[in-house]
Amino acid sequence: MKAVLTIVGVILLLAGLVFMGQGSRYFPYPAESFMVGASQWIYYGVGIAIAGLVLLIIARRQ
Repeated sequence: MKAVLTIVGVILLLAGLVFMGQGSRYFPYPAESFMVGASQWIYYGVGIAIAGLVLLIIARRQ
């Protein structure tokens, strides 16, 4: 169970960082993506990254 939580936590953390990067134009790939420059994706990314961190913390405590 620890391995599954760790893998899912890392995936969520990375996805959240990509969402934040695209929303803030720091990671504008692909250039025609609907997420690039749309500020709501920054907030979605923060939420997803926090969820990933929580899962990593839970996995570490097991």
